Amino acid sequence: MGMQSEIDLNFWVTRGMARRLGVNISEAMHNGFLTQADFAEMITTCRTCGRTEFCLAVLAEKGEGPQAIPTDCPNYEVLTSLRALQ
Repeated sequence: MGMQSEIDLNFWVTRGMARRLGVNISEAMHNGFLTQADFAEMITTCRTCGRTEFCLAVLAEKGEGPQAIPTDCPNYEVLTSLRALQ
């Protein structure tokens, strides 16, 4: 997988994990809770974690409303903080 494809995948995995937790990344950025640089750092953190396939499996699980994400996700604390703000 090329670097751009990997970054694109982790962009969507990061957004997906946020959505699963009930966090709207676009809204968080619009409201000033998250900067573009913060989000870029989250994508890089996701990319360097090395568990993309696991996260894709988590995101494929069906459910209604906000659901838990793995607590060992390297973006867990940022996402749970954003959830508390929204």
